[in-house]
Amino acid sequence: MSKSEFVKLEDVWKAYKNVQAVRGVSFTINKNELVTLLGPSGCGKTTTLRLIAGLEYPDKGEIIIDGKIVSSPEKNIFVPPHKRGIGMIFQNYAVWPHMTVYDNIAYGLRLMKLSKEEIDKRVKEVLEMLSLAGLERRYPTQLSGGQQQRVALARALAARPSLLLLDEPLSNLDAKLRERMRFEIRNIVKRFGLTGIYVTHDQAEALVISDRIIVMNNGVIEQIGKPEEVYRTPANRFVADFIGVANFIPIRIKKITENFQAIAEMQDGTLIKCIASSRLKENDPAYLMIRPENIILTKQPLYNENTLMVKVAYRVYLGNITYYWVRYNDYELRVQVLDEHIADEGESVYLHIKSDKAIALPG
Repeated sequence: MSKSEFVKLEDVWKAYKNVQAVRGVSFTINKNELVTLLGPSGCGKTTTLRLIAGLEYPDKGEIIIDGKIVSSPEKNIFVPPHKRGIGMIFQNYAVWPHMTVYDNIAYGLRLMKLSKEEIDKRVKEVLEMLSLAGLERRYPTQLSGGQQQRVALARALAARPSLLLLDEPLSNLDAKLRERMRFEIRNIVKRFGLTGIYVTHDQAEALVISDRIIVMNNGVIEQIGKPEEVYRTPANRFVADFIGVANFIPIRIKKITENFQAIAEMQDGTLIKCIASSRLKENDPAYLMIRPENIILTKQPLYNENTLMVKVAYRVYLGNITYYWVRYNDYELRVQVLDEHIADEGESVYLHIKSDKAIALPG
């Protein structure tokens, strides 16, 4: 491992009876980096987190934390969770209802045999940092969901872990509080200088929180990249469809030039300029992926190329933006525009596809 690498997984496998939950997963996480494992239910993200935490035994492969092997069936090494220097926050908070906020946070520190003075110092420090000061004598039932989540976070941070693991910690909160807590968790992890691994199925959460995102599906990694990379240049249709909203049209690659510039042919013979995935070759079947915000709708044609005549199926006004669903041959495409009334339902309009934002993905 290089000096910057803090967590490393090498060809890790895990099965439960006949279900292969994790299949040959390999990745590295740098020190002070916050990385999200993102994917649908059953994709292997929580199992991967539990393997890192030491709550599960891998069937094969190696897990390294801070330069030390903590799991390796081949080398007969398994370091128990409490010796891995990790803090973990669960979906259900796991705060003890019979203990006050202070005692919830102090409990783990007492198990560490710290002095009363050191425990008091650390508890007060995290209470202040997480805006919980003044609530230390309350019980969890007297707190809001957001405050309970902060207590769970404070308890993990008070132990000063080298690695913080978060397993869908916001899924039980209401939408508005969940949105606020995304920013709070990122700021707290960065302020404490921690390395963090966050598990979620919520793509908006992953985009806000992460330095990098690891997209998983069926126990394997589909793509690793910065949020903007995963969103703008997805590796395949699964990633494009899972992160954000995307339109897909079947195409065939006619020509690929330098810098992956391509000309694609739609089923009706219309030619479209786009960017081709590095895995595509000329004559390959593919899908044209276009995000709703990368389409322009107009009453009159603006350009001679990448322009289609479409009919408005319906529109939805959402205040700052308006969504149009338009029909082109057998396909319905979603278009996002700023607060602007372009056309009514049933009207024909011109649809312009931005060639540098239209991505051809393997079909």
